[in-house]
Amino acid sequence: MTEFINNFSQAWQDSSVGALILFGLFFLLVYFLPSLLAVFFNRRNLLTIAVLNIPAGFSLIAWGALIVWACTGKAGRYIQTKLAQRGQAAGVQ
Repeated sequence: MTEFINNFSQAWQDSSVGALILFGLFFLLVYFLPSLLAVFFNRRNLLTIAVLNIPAGFSLIAWGALIVWACTGKAGRYIQTKLAQRGQAAGVQ
């Protein structure tokens, strides 16, 4: 364990400022991915997803559930509506 900490500390000290900033931005992008997906998919629960994203980032299961929540919802209803319209156009109920 101490060897891992020493290696990590050495890698941290050897990193350039640009690399650390790039790593930080990548980390934030991945951490807040559920919130970004909720914005992209225009979810009405965006605020709830964003607030829950803060503590959920510490749990892979909760973070994954938020991604599923951010990606589902309107799309499912949109597909159901389109299928129903196609069925009515074909004369099938």
